[in-house]
Amino acid sequence: MPRRLALIVNPSSGGGRALKALPAVEADLRARGLEFHTTHTRSLSHGRELALRAADAGEVAVTLSGDGLLGAVAGALRGREDAIIGVLPGGRGNDFARVCGIPLEPVEACAVLAEGEPRPVDVGDVGGRTFVGIASLGFDSDANRIANEAPSWLGNLVYAYGALRALATWRHATFEVVVDGRARTLSGWSVAAANSGAYGGGMLLAPEAKLDDGLLDVVTTSASSKLVFLRGLPKVFKGTHVELDNVEVVQGAEVRISADRPFVVYADGDPIGELPVTIRAVPGAIRVLLPA
Repeated sequence: MPRRLALIVNPSSGGGRALKALPAVEADLRARGLEFHTTHTRSLSHGRELALRAADAGEVAVTLSGDGLLGAVAGALRGREDAIIGVLPGGRGNDFARVCGIPLEPVEACAVLAEGEPRPVDVGDVGGRTFVGIASLGFDSDANRIANEAPSWLGNLVYAYGALRALATWRHATFEVVVDGRARTLSGWSVAAANSGAYGGGMLLAPEAKLDDGLLDVVTTSASSKLVFLRGLPKVFKGTHVELDNVEVVQGAEVRISADRPFVVYADGDPIGELPVTIRAVPGAIRVLLPA
C-alpha cells in the first residue's frame, strides 16, 4: 500500500521558513504520487493531537518544522509500534535531520518520505516529556532563552548571538551530576545529556552520540575564563571541543542533575524542565523514515 502522509506544519517555524517552503513541498509530493493532507499547528499540544490522529488513521506523521515540533510529535507517538514519523526540515536549527542525513532543504527531503525506510530511534525523557536531540542547562539555559527572544532574521546565527549575549553576565555554577549511579560535582559552565550529536544549528556538542545505542552522552564543561571559553566556542562546530581539558563526556542510560541555583532545562530549542532533573534514554521509542 502506498504511504499516506499527514503533513503537520508549524507556520511560525524558522521565522516562516516552513510556510514559505510548503507550496514547493506539496508540489513535489504530488509529483511523486504521494497521498497527503496538510494541517497547520496552533501549538505543540495541537501538533501532538494531529500526530495521534495520523497514527490512528495509518498515516505517516510528517513534521515540516524545527526540532521542537518534532520532539512533541515523538512524545505523542513514542512506544507505538504502528506509528511512523517523517521529517521535513523547516526550522532554524534542523539538527535532527542533519544528524540523520536527511537533506536540509525541505523539497529535497521529500525523497526520504517516498523512498526512506522506517527505523527505530531512541529519544530522551525529562520527567515524562520527550526530546529527540540534546537536553542542556547552565550557561545553555541563558543562551537558549536569549536565542528564543532574538529576531528571526538572524537565522542560524541566533544561537551564536545567544551565546555571546549570555557570556557577558555569566557566573559559574556548581553542578551535582550522577550518571548511572556515578556521582561527580563540578563548578563550571554547563551539563548536557545528548541523545543526538548536534544542537544549535550544527554545533556538534556530542560528536560520538548515536540515536540507536540506548545511551545518553553526558557532556560537562568545567570552569574556565570567559576568554578561554570564547576561544573554544568555534571548536564545537567541528566537535573538537571534547579534546579540551575542561570538557568531559561519559555515557549512561540515566543522569540526575542538580545545581546551586535554579536553571531551566532546554531541549530541541524549547524549555522542557527545571532542576533538579532526571534525564533518561528511551531505546527504540519511535520509528522515523530515514534515508535508505
